[in-house]
Amino acid sequence: MMLPFGFFELILAAICYTSLSLFRQRQAILYDWPLLGMLPSLARGVGRIHERCEVILRLTGGTFLFKGPWFVHMDMLATVDPSDVHHIMSSEFLNFPKGDEFREIFEVLGDGIFNSDHDLWRSHRKITNALINNQRFLQFLARMNVQKLANGLIPVLNHVATKGLDVDMQDVFQRLTFDTSCMFVTGYDPGCLSIEFKDVPFARALDEAEETIFARHVVPKAVWKLQRWLGVGKEKKMKHASETLDHVIGELIRRKRKDLSDGVGLEDDATGVDMLTSLIIDQQSYSDEFKQDDKFLRDIILNLMIAGRDTTSSGLTWFLWLVVTHPSVEKKIRDEINALIPESGLGKLRVFEAEETNKLVYLHAVFCEALRLYPPVPFQHKAPIKPDVLPSGHRVDPNMKIMFSLYAMGRMETIWGEDSCEFKPERWITDKNMIRHEPSYKFLSFNAGPRTCIGRQVAFTQMKAVGATIFHNYNFEMVKGHVVEPNVSIILYMKHGLKVKVTPKWT
Repeated sequence: MMLPFGFFELILAAICYTSLSLFRQRQAILYDWPLLGMLPSLARGVGRIHERCEVILRLTGGTFLFKGPWFVHMDMLATVDPSDVHHIMSSEFLNFPKGDEFREIFEVLGDGIFNSDHDLWRSHRKITNALINNQRFLQFLARMNVQKLANGLIPVLNHVATKGLDVDMQDVFQRLTFDTSCMFVTGYDPGCLSIEFKDVPFARALDEAEETIFARHVVPKAVWKLQRWLGVGKEKKMKHASETLDHVIGELIRRKRKDLSDGVGLEDDATGVDMLTSLIIDQQSYSDEFKQDDKFLRDIILNLMIAGRDTTSSGLTWFLWLVVTHPSVEKKIRDEINALIPESGLGKLRVFEAEETNKLVYLHAVFCEALRLYPPVPFQHKAPIKPDVLPSGHRVDPNMKIMFSLYAMGRMETIWGEDSCEFKPERWITDKNMIRHEPSYKFLSFNAGPRTCIGRQVAFTQMKAVGATIFHNYNFEMVKGHVVEPNVSIILYMKHGLKVKVTPKWT
């Protein structure tokens, strides 16, 4: 019997397709070199680390064992399995602290809340929780947020719009949140957000420190410690960055102590106070068994400022890009805002306050969706104190790290469904037009378990106020040819910034 013409061509095409698929899978999964493990393969593709993690974890069913060089204890289990996340972050929390190696990598944070474990961490969390939920601080936060939007963000956007300038909104958001974080924590406005776009050494030092911290994750400890000892490469930048951070924060603490001793700032108590003022004045209320000296205050200030500046500005940047590139979402945001405003206020420039934005359900959903796809902290890692077996069946021990890729986690079909890679804010809204609750071990942008972010509500309050203000007052258009892609750092920023043109809606 003669086979029809094309049969062999079909078989050949199938073989070629299968071979190509297998080749691509082998390319995607890191090659395990003798002695050196997978480190050379990781280093070669570190520039696209987020996308590579996503592909590898999808191909391996959500869990992948990275084998480091045999002599440096760099083995790491990467996972996006929600059951593993819940096990590590909640069920067996005490067995998975930050650990000594984490503290070494993040040494610039000192003994702050992000870097501490056990009793010291509990003390920091108790203090931070008391500070954030202090009614005087919440009053101060609301007042300062409106003030910075009205006197900082609006003038800058009006300036670039009038001059017809392209503007990097990532830079604008970083400056905005740096100013507000400094104001919330210390009470002082550094004036980073201005039409002059002046250089701020403290902000630059934070960026350099974060880049070095990421490098320490992918370079063997012995290598970066040698660089630190020799004072070369990124470790040289880290040294200078640490000195800048220590000097600036030290000056802020000294200035605050002097102002308070002179009675400056105490008259504002009725309208709220910043965190540093509360810590110094009400030391007894926030005291614990740990000495609250200037070093203790320095660590609190730096940890809170990093949390306030970086995570919020990252969330705002990806939010703006996603909305601008999805016109239907932008229209729904504007429609929801317009429905909130009294008729007499339509067509006028205005700044939004927290009480107003609490009613913006769709805007809240858009931020949730942006944080799902582009989590400000794209990686987390842990290390067990004693051997354990994760719910996925993988064994872990103290000689290996466990890494969560939050970036990959937000794109897994097994977690979010077949449309996991789509920007779809509606997934966060229930039939009753309320925000849908998703378990923290599935939506990890605000951490999970006992370490769940205390400032979650503060972050949403600020982001929604900014989001409503900019979309009510301005139109944004991407600069032609501008490339948007993630950077490589511990904070998920855009590698080339976010270049847009701004036009005012009202004159």
